[in-house]
Amino acid sequence: MEFISEVVNQLFHWIQSLGYFGIMIGLMVEVIPSEIVLAYGGYLVYTGHINFFGAVLFGTIGGVIAQIFVYWIGRYGGRPVLERYGKYIFIHKKQIDASEAWFNKYGTGVIFTARFIPIVRHAISIPAGMSRMHLGKFTLLTTLAVIPWTILFVYLGHYLGAKWETIDEVAGPYVTPILLIALALLIIYFLMKWVKSKKRGINS
Repeated sequence: MEFISEVVNQLFHWIQSLGYFGIMIGLMVEVIPSEIVLAYGGYLVYTGHINFFGAVLFGTIGGVIAQIFVYWIGRYGGRPVLERYGKYIFIHKKQIDASEAWFNKYGTGVIFTARFIPIVRHAISIPAGMSRMHLGKFTLLTTLAVIPWTILFVYLGHYLGAKWETIDEVAGPYVTPILLIALALLIIYFLMKWVKSKKRGINS
């Protein structure tokens, strides 16, 4: 455990030395959960190493690229590759099963709302790739979801300052409203699809 802690500390020093690019690359490789990287980015804003806008911009870019990477794995590797190697990017079989069920049930629109739902948030890119969803649409919906998530955790990291490592304890009250909004949007999306299918049935 001491070795792992030392490796993580070295990664944070590396991120700090690279500044904006450190945040972006840290999110792309996903060795550390994205919320932690973003909160650390907020801490770097607090210390004056970087500015808030730059942290959000590069955090968004890194977060989107990370999901495009998972999308491509889903598209060209499929479940066998992800079930075997997904654990290295914090994706496990349980998440793959749940995200695939969500995607099959709600369609491509779930790419946005699922970004705020625990368990399926990181893994939803997998069925998108497997179903060969249009990359442009996937990237747009992913970006729209990553932006508010990035802003939130960079802000919390900045707000906490030297106590940024307590992000897990503090984030809950902020994440819950986002989760409820995401669920509401998902319900609205589902109702719109249902009404559309009913109209199609009447007209046919």
